[in-house]
Amino acid sequence: MNSRILWLLGAGLLALAGAVFAVETQGLAEASLAGANPNPVHLRRPPTAPLSAMAQLGKDIFYDASLSSSGALSCASCHSPDHAYGPPNDGPVMLGGATLARQGARAVPSLTYLERHPNFSIGPDKGDDDNIIDLAQMAALGAQSARATKTAGGTGAAANIVPQGGLFWDGRADTLQEQALFPLLDPNEMDGGSVEVVAGKLRRAPYVQRFVELFGARVLDNQRLLVAEAMFAVARYQVEEVSFHPYSSKYDHWLEGKARLSESELRGLQLFNDPDKANCAGCHTSAPTRDGLPPLFTDHQYEALGAPRNAALEGNRDPGHFDLGVCGPQRTDVAEQTQYCGMFLTPTLRNTATRHAFFHNGVFRSLKDVLDFYNFRDTNPEKVFPSSADGTVQKYDDLPAKYRANVDVSDPPFDRHLGDKPAVTEQDEEDIIAFLKTLTDGYKAQN
Repeated sequence: MNSRILWLLGAGLLALAGAVFAVETQGLAEASLAGANPNPVHLRRPPTAPLSAMAQLGKDIFYDASLSSSGALSCASCHSPDHAYGPPNDGPVMLGGATLARQGARAVPSLTYLERHPNFSIGPDKGDDDNIIDLAQMAALGAQSARATKTAGGTGAAANIVPQGGLFWDGRADTLQEQALFPLLDPNEMDGGSVEVVAGKLRRAPYVQRFVELFGARVLDNQRLLVAEAMFAVARYQVEEVSFHPYSSKYDHWLEGKARLSESELRGLQLFNDPDKANCAGCHTSAPTRDGLPPLFTDHQYEALGAPRNAALEGNRDPGHFDLGVCGPQRTDVAEQTQYCGMFLTPTLRNTATRHAFFHNGVFRSLKDVLDFYNFRDTNPEKVFPSSADGTVQKYDDLPAKYRANVDVSDPPFDRHLGDKPAVTEQDEEDIIAFLKTLTDGYKAQN
């Protein structure tokens, strides 16, 4: 037996939190040593069925570019089904408005894997508890509470009183229905103008008869109700259409024992889950739930990571402009909770290898850029931040100085200091990227 591969497999399976993956290092079958999962699990995927009449209406709306002021931009234009329902371009943001010349405020997130996303709240994780808790009260409590360090395989971080859940980078929408409406009316995106303008277009749409069949003819007389039902139909399409949550990556197949990981992918998995190395799984949970739901590769919490400023964004030409995430400018209801300024939602890493813009401002253009940031932010900041004319490194240059204390400096690998040895090597980064590529959907298992 190849002892090196045996070690890699045992290490690669370490700390898959929440799942029972006991790794035997003695007596493994030759198949396991070739990269198979020796302890396969059964994953529970969403049921598949023909689209309902409501979802079919939602599909028509999702692809309808006539609802935009330009007549050329639909939901699918920015959330392309050929790009994991993410942006199809290589730029940091998408362009919209009447002439498709206006930059969106942030990088476009994927619409995949939102069916299990919780509503916005300020922790701890409430599970299935739907009781409404005042955000300000929870924020005040959180400001006085000790914060548990996030480490791969750990469970204490779930009790942290921090923002979590919600849709968009700042969590300002709780439902897919709300999420669909924001870009429809945003002047930098579809630029629909107003609910009244959009309602008029829906009345003239080729699918208008479907509204009558589903809701009755009087729905056309109530502009706000018509638009609300249209957005609900879009939400139903996202819930029912399997391509929004296929769980068909190589990693899913590996979890079920239907695929083998290469040596590089196995090393990447181990590094991903190693709290003393990359510690990616500290925020991007990699294990199935106890009841067999596939991992979402996000803990749904918010982090202030202090990413560099993106000079390619027009808004950043104003040196006084800052995107503070949860604190605004697009979200305003928790702006007074300044301990959260600079925090953005932790995205899923599923299909991340298909993207060309990373983080909320699209400042990173490759997975290598992202891993370099995690690796060097604190040990060699000159490698990831700009320098002033006198050579001073402008660390956290996209966050006002008064909020820089919000930046995470406790969760590995951000617990390192200037001059320390970086958490991972260049080869380690290559292996992590190899593993991240196994999270791309559409893998065809070999029989």
